[in-house]
Amino acid sequence: MPQTSITISTRGQGLYEFTDEAAAFVRANTDGEGLLTVFVRHTSCSLLIQENADPDVRRDLDAFFRRLVPPSSDPSMTWVVHTQEGPDDMPAHIKAALTPVSLGIPVARGRMALGTWQGIYLFEHRDRPHRREIVLHLGA
Repeated sequence: MPQTSITISTRGQGLYEFTDEAAAFVRANTDGEGLLTVFVRHTSCSLLIQENADPDVRRDLDAFFRRLVPPSSDPSMTWVVHTQEGPDDMPAHIKAALTPVSLGIPVARGRMALGTWQGIYLFEHRDRPHRREIVLHLGA
């Protein structure tokens, strides 16, 4: 079964689309049916399938999660114990616990069966830049 890893360099919190890289991997490895499994090898970021037409969707999602889980330095987060890696670390773990770290995407006729406006995103939850490894696995 074909498998590869891709690396995404982030610039801080936000959504980073990698649909084209995943589509290229699928095209290079099948012209039939299967299942693409996408897995991120980190605990402070996650994966999403989300609209890729209007950038306001990405901005609003990012703003929502920042409000839902503010930095541990926020007065509402005084209950957080894990703070030695910075005020964004434990909130990043919480956000990753609320969103998936793996996705299964059907493949039909050698293409991902995504909807018209759907894209695949790494959802970075940390403030600093990171290099995130994503494993792509194509199964029958």
